[in-house]
Formats: sequence, C-alpha cells, structure tokens
Amino acid sequence: MDFNFTIILEYADLFKKGILVTIQLSLYAIVFGTVLGLLIGLGKIAKNQWIAFPFRCYIAIFRGTPLFVQILIIHFGFIPLFLNTTNAMIAAIVALSLNAAAYIAEIFRAGIESIDRGQMEAGRSLGMTHVQAMRYIVLPQSFKRMIPPLGNEFIVLIKDSSLAAVIAAPELMYYARLMMGQYNRVWEPYLTVAVIYLVLTLTLSFFLTRLERRLKTE
Repeated sequence: MDFNFTIILEYADLFKKGILVTIQLSLYAIVFGTVLGLLIGLGKIAKNQWIAFPFRCYIAIFRGTPLFVQILIIHFGFIPLFLNTTNAMIAAIVALSLNAAAYIAEIFRAGIESIDRGQMEAGRSLGMTHVQAMRYIVLPQSFKRMIPPLGNEFIVLIKDSSLAAVIAAPELMYYARLMMGQYNRVWEPYLTVAVIYLVLTLTLSFFLTRLERRLKTE
C-alpha cells in the first residue's frame, strides 16, 4: 500500500476546519436533541393516550427511517420552506437533532420508568405537583442510570455527523471526499478521518466514563 503523507499535510488546515465543524454539529445536535428528547420522552409516558400518541409516532418515524434519507428530505424539502433557499449547516443540525431526539426520548422514558413509582407518590404526598416531583425526585435519580446509554448516543452522533457530507456541509468527511476526488486516492483521506473520528469518540467516552464514576460515588 503506497501511503502518501504529503497530501495529508496539504489538507491539514482543511481537516482542522472539518474537525471544528464536526464538533459544532455534534454539540448542537446533543443539546437540541437532549432537550427535545426529554420533552418527547415525557410526552410518550403521558397517561392520556391521545397526548402520548403523536410522540409515539414521532419516535417510530425517526427511528424507523434512515438518517441519510432524513438529511436529504430536510435539506431539500423542509429548510427551503422556511428560508426560501437551503443551508447545509442548518439542515444538518436540524436533521441530527431530530433524529437524536427520537433515540434520547426512549432513553429518558426507560430511565424514568426504572424509578419505583413510590418515589413519585412520596413526592405527591409531600404536597408537590406532578411536575415538581418529576423534576426534583424522579429525574435526578433516573439521570444517573441514563448516563451510559446517553453517552453511547452522543458517540453515535459524532459518527453520524459524517453523513452531512452528502449535502456539502463542510465537516470532516466533506474534505475527505474532496481529497479523494482531487487525487483519486482512497487510503489517505479515509484512514485519516477514521483516526480523527476515533480520537474524538474515545475522548468523549473517557469523559463520560469519568462522569459516570463520579456520579456513582455521590
């Protein structure tokens, strides 16, 4: 295998830009996806089935269709409806956030339902409303149990951000494909971004593991 480091150095600055955009996309998707996922998760476990139904449909649709297709539909279909044009970065953030929210909603639902119902009843007996008991009693306890699956979802998000290259969002895979097209080389661009993604995911995994251990000792 003939591996040319020269062209990697030539693209070093572009890869740095790609790393920043990849991190930016992932952070936006994590924040928006977590907030939306919490709301959807709470909606799905609502006692009123009419309220819970649209949330269940949302989860089924976004978990049952490929993220690749969702990115294309949002980029070429939904974003132009609001901006009269399309924007790769906005489309990528929206698609990643909406997709992540469906999976995170299930994580929140499972975490909340893992807490004994007596905890909610105890809060209500102290005069708390349902929302207060959920906020101060149930969610803090369930959050510790949700750290591992949430961490896995965040790692998946970093890797899934590479799909944004298909709509020309200037993240890592975009520049890897650019290098491949210019030099007609495969090993250099794709092995390089593979190593970069590995470093990013291992770094996040390290901090999540530290957080999980810290919460267990509290």
